Amino acid sequence: MNKKGIIILIMSVVMLLALAGCVGTTTTTTATVADSTTAGTSTTSIADVISQSSATAVPEAGTSAGAALAGMEQTQSVAVVATDTTGAVAIALNGDSITSDGAGVSIDGSMVTIAAAGTYTLSGTLDDGQIIVDTADEDPVTLILNGVDITSTTSAPIYIANAESAIIVLADNSANSLTDGASYIFADAEAEEPSGTIFSNDDLTINGNGSLTVTGNYNDAITSDDSLTIESGNITVTAVDDGIRGKDYLLIRDGTITVEAGGDGLKSDNEDDAELGYIAIEGGTITVTAGGDAIAAETDVLVTGGEFTLVAGGGSGAVLADDASAKGIKGAANVLIDGGTFTIDAADDGIHSNVHITINGGTFTIASGDDGIHADLTVTINNGDIAITESNEGIEGGVITINDGNINVVAGDDGINVSGEGDGSDTMGGPGGPGGPGGRPGQSQGATTYTGSFYLYINGGYIVVNAAGDGIDVNGAIVMTDGVVLVHGPTTSGNGALDYDATFNISGGLFVAAGSAGMAQAPGSTSTQNSVLINLSGTLPGGTLINIQNESGESILTFAPSKEYQSIAFSSPELVNGDYTLFYGGSSTGTVTDGLYTGGTYTPGTEYTTFTVSSATTIVGRSSFR
Repeated sequence: MNKKGIIILIMSVVMLLALAGCVGTTTTTTATVADSTTAGTSTTSIADVISQSSATAVPEAGTSAGAALAGMEQTQSVAVVATDTTGAVAIALNGDSITSDGAGVSIDGSMVTIAAAGTYTLSGTLDDGQIIVDTADEDPVTLILNGVDITSTTSAPIYIANAESAIIVLADNSANSLTDGASYIFADAEAEEPSGTIFSNDDLTINGNGSLTVTGNYNDAITSDDSLTIESGNITVTAVDDGIRGKDYLLIRDGTITVEAGGDGLKSDNEDDAELGYIAIEGGTITVTAGGDAIAAETDVLVTGGEFTLVAGGGSGAVLADDASAKGIKGAANVLIDGGTFTIDAADDGIHSNVHITINGGTFTIASGDDGIHADLTVTINNGDIAITESNEGIEGGVITINDGNINVVAGDDGINVSGEGDGSDTMGGPGGPGGPGGRPGQSQGATTYTGSFYLYINGGYIVVNAAGDGIDVNGAIVMTDGVVLVHGPTTSGNGALDYDATFNISGGLFVAAGSAGMAQAPGSTSTQNSVLINLSGTLPGGTLINIQNESGESILTFAPSKEYQSIAFSSPELVNGDYTLFYGGSSTGTVTDGLYTGGTYTPGTEYTTFTVSSATTIVGRSSFR
């Protein structure tokens, strides 16, 4: 197994051990990347992959994109930019002819074939011709583009048919342009290659400080059937299909890259080897407008930095065909992001993985026509500034772990959704179960055990949810140890600001969830931090303050939900056993952020009721469907 395979195995084991650590068990069931991602061959469900029992421990942070990249054999070599052209073979392009007196170069009209390893400089214009590299030498071929404009109406302007490896250098201050035609004439019709304006059968590296404009009228713009590495340069591509593709992997270290593609923008699609088919990005300024996915990897997407502007499928307001994929970032196996600045506007998911997503840092602004962030198995957020400004469901996964970060979610349906399969372990009764028809407010607060596989862990961070559906919807259990959670929930009784099927154990942090009262819930009775669920007799307009004061007249909560509300679930370390007074209306001189007031003085409006807290969960009032 090469280093890429070892890294994938380590990543899977680390993530699964972290999940096992969350739940106090040493039993872990693992699945290979191939099992999890190969269509038609996988029968692995999340319950098979994640083995859990009672959840009390704080999850481990997991791995990072940087650690994964550091161990990858393929990413270690850095091609040297050829600035010294001494000894290089000059090739002059003269409209409809080519001249060169170098050894290893053969010319046939407007076609040149390079048959020997070495360095070659190209300059001039070729109206309808081709540069072919075809050598069996064991050293690389370097092509220095120093002001070329090459058009081929019937094939790829640059075709690396055979080489140990190829390097394309963009000479300093040079402007280079490559364009192909809408149809190709193939030497071997069955092979159907080349299939892009720049096409390589072997490893290809692009670097230098010049510019390159590539227009792909036939299929892809830049493509390699092995690996493709971009280390620098100002590169602009337009393609009827994929923009930039490295079959085995696509590695971007730096550069300014602009892609407009009818298919996928940046792509790696090796379907035959689970250790390949990945995209790694270490930096650069990357702008992609794609009809399909903006960034799509058959296995992993690994990002350590960079500035990204990604538009997929026409953006969040577009309508997709049922079989279309138009995601901002898609890794069929894993998505690991350590940092970077991301602006994503996608008709499909903003960030998507069939297995695991781990975000260790970065700044994200995501507008999505489906989920903002979605993983079939696990989503882990260790840090970062994440603003999901538009989505169907904001963050979705089988297990969601939030350890830190600043997260703001706007959702047309559920804000944070732990999706799962019914495993028969829930302890609730009543027709429809919790949150469904026939459920009564607070019924799940009595649940004490959960043996399923679906969890939301909140161990820190600042989380704001504004949802038209359930604010937080967990088809399983919730464990909260720290952090701030503010939910501006639904206004209709068919949804709740908080909706969970099993248990909600809270031991720290501030939790406030306001919304409709028909399905209202609060943290559960087995918690070590007190909670209160307040069901009002009527609906209050959005912006109306709700205030809770302790026996000493000190405000422990002053909050203004952004939408009309009839229910408030509240938990805080300040909610100790004792007597409390509830007010609504009034005003506050405190500093307000996302509806939560801190500091200042509250001027009472209307005193609504008093209540006593003497247990982990206190319910005030009854709810009614409206």
